[in-house]
Amino acid sequence: MLLFSTVLPIRDSFTPEDFIRLVIEWNQNSPHEENVIRGIEWDGRSRDVRFGDDRLWLEIQEYGERNIIAVRFEKTGAKGAVWDTDYVMNFNDMRMSIQLDRSFLAEALTVDPKFSTPHFITFLSNAGCLDDDGDLPTTREPIYIDKGNLGFLGGVVNGTARHQLPVVYVSKTPDNSDPVDVMMLAGRLKGVAHVLVEKGRWLNNDIRVLCGDKNEYNGAVGIYFPNPVFKNKRFHPRAYEGADEILLDKIVCSVINYAIIQKVDPLYTWQGVNNAILRDRCVRRGSDLVEMERAKRMAEIAKNEAEREMERANKEKDEAERLVDSTDEEISELNRRIENLTRENERLVAENMGLRSKISGMDAKPLLYFGGEDEFFPGEIKDIVLSVLEDAAEKRGKGRSSDVLADIVRSNDYQRLLEQRIKELKVEMKDYSKMTGAKRQFLEQLGFIIEDGGKHYRLTYYGDPRYNTTLSKSGSDSRAGLNATTTIIRTMM
Repeated sequence: MLLFSTVLPIRDSFTPEDFIRLVIEWNQNSPHEENVIRGIEWDGRSRDVRFGDDRLWLEIQEYGERNIIAVRFEKTGAKGAVWDTDYVMNFNDMRMSIQLDRSFLAEALTVDPKFSTPHFITFLSNAGCLDDDGDLPTTREPIYIDKGNLGFLGGVVNGTARHQLPVVYVSKTPDNSDPVDVMMLAGRLKGVAHVLVEKGRWLNNDIRVLCGDKNEYNGAVGIYFPNPVFKNKRFHPRAYEGADEILLDKIVCSVINYAIIQKVDPLYTWQGVNNAILRDRCVRRGSDLVEMERAKRMAEIAKNEAEREMERANKEKDEAERLVDSTDEEISELNRRIENLTRENERLVAENMGLRSKISGMDAKPLLYFGGEDEFFPGEIKDIVLSVLEDAAEKRGKGRSSDVLADIVRSNDYQRLLEQRIKELKVEMKDYSKMTGAKRQFLEQLGFIIEDGGKHYRLTYYGDPRYNTTLSKSGSDSRAGLNATTTIIRTMM
């Protein structure tokens, strides 16, 4: 299952020795002790070498005909899951492909919203190896937009900028702050997207004019994809606890999902480079076979020319036949390996395409599958779904569908969170006659934003304008508390 994929521009000064040395340094300095391969000693010249054992290894292969060096780091986990990290450097194009792959497990179906791009990209950045991506610099930090570089943003929004990686633009909120942690966002998207950040709201008018009112503003975040097949995305900030972290995770998931469904040239993959090396080896062996057949015929002619040359000619013939047989066996073995690798590659491509089709339609982390609704408090959406399933099971009476629904409820640790909140609400509000400090604190803890609206208080559930109600400032009769509770529950449900 492909978890991450990107292709980065590399500076012309980067050499094969720099590449191999940097990969070894990345492994030896890994903060994860279990990933470090012991005893690596590189002679500074070899470009076809393997280190490690069957469960943890690093292999380097050179494809000299196309000036490519491919590296694979593979780790087999305790439960049998296989992690492959591939770096393929094309020194003709000065571009590097980085891919992270994991053997198929059910939990690999979705992108982890806390995912960060591979640490090796930091090594490339710190070593000054990354080249510009068209009109934009490739960096692991945010690019702040001010009057001096407004052209960056204008070109991206208007679709005239040259760039191969997606661009994330973060506008300032009305209070001139960032809706997400832009340093963390840039760090998690290093090597897979550019992060542009508005420096201050004083730029709003200049940006609006330059972009023809198509830009994001008031804290909105836009994602601009270089592939016109994919529609650009826009996210708006929400006003509730933890909304900035949820927004950051959504942006990361959208960019990573885009990256892993892009088609990559086979010569920018470990499997593609290995297949090309085997094919070229077969072609060379075929040429050798033709030459040896010619030598065999010449030996037979020499044998007939003179008796005194008979012994020498027979020896040459026997040697030629031995070489022919040996080469034929080697070609057959190479063809079998190519066929096996091709079948395995086709199987993996089919598996990845099937999984990617599921991934490409998702914007957030799944319950069954999340839609676009945010979760107001931990476990809210799951609690609502299980509540509905329990009610449906009871209404259906005896039967297969009732048993299946009841089994799902039992198997998913139904906490009855919303039911408990409603019970607490009924107890607290049963004697409501006016808004005391204790009652205001209780309602705010439930997620309500309380505003003074004249004769009534205006209550908005978790800041979402779709869920609001009013509450009288003073109860007029003994049923005021019950009426207020019923109104608030209807909003929460």
